[in-house]
Amino acid sequence: MTPKLVATDLDGTLLDPAGQVSDRTRAALLAVEALGVPVVFVTGRPIRWMDDLWADVGGHGLAICSNGGIVYDVSSHTVRNALTVPRDTAMQVAQTLRKAVPGTFFALEKTGGFAREEGFMGRHREPLGIETGPLESIFDDTVVKLLAIHHEIGPETYWRRAQEMIGTQLEVTWSSSFSLLEMSARGVTKATTLARLCADLGIGPEEVVAFGDMPNDVPMLEWAGSSYAMANAHASLQAVADHVAPGNDVDGVAATLEQLFDL
Repeated sequence: MTPKLVATDLDGTLLDPAGQVSDRTRAALLAVEALGVPVVFVTGRPIRWMDDLWADVGGHGLAICSNGGIVYDVSSHTVRNALTVPRDTAMQVAQTLRKAVPGTFFALEKTGGFAREEGFMGRHREPLGIETGPLESIFDDTVVKLLAIHHEIGPETYWRRAQEMIGTQLEVTWSSSFSLLEMSARGVTKATTLARLCADLGIGPEEVVAFGDMPNDVPMLEWAGSSYAMANAHASLQAVADHVAPGNDVDGVAATLEQLFDL
């Protein structure tokens, strides 16, 4: 069956190792859309890290950001839907992690930006003027992702400990090479938000092809009717995917789309 929708992760999947969309990949995406098949970016990235990528899907359509927390209308540059993290739950989770894993610091992805605790230092340069303060004071009702970082524990160890302690309260995943946990409201994943979007479009999971490379992509690949783990993917993805695509360093998504759609 020829897919009726393409869902693709970005970093480590669609983007090359330099974080760019290659000419070949851009041409494949636009060719697929010219056939009437929507391409949906499904990413852990916040909206603020997406500005340079919208043109690669023709400047229109929908994108899923923040691991399912936001559905974004590309053409109007507006948030179509936001699934927020309850304050009480976030505070309970923070208290649990601080006690169980000392040295944990938190940050927040919001529909309108980013905020962090003083001790939270990520790997990406943030613009000046970022809201900074105690978690209790920077948290509001626009939070779509609670981030936790640790500078000494390995990422998989950190994730497993957090999953054991607070996995029934929030969705806990990771997609970085360092120890950064990404926590969404319970029941909110790339897969659940993609499923709702597809239902609105009248498209079933069997009509979707999905691509990914890190643990936060596992639910999406399990849900989609046809799934591809990248050759460079984490082992957990290659265990659940139907197929393995060439790596992101050789335009693996583009090469697969060219075959699937006879481009």
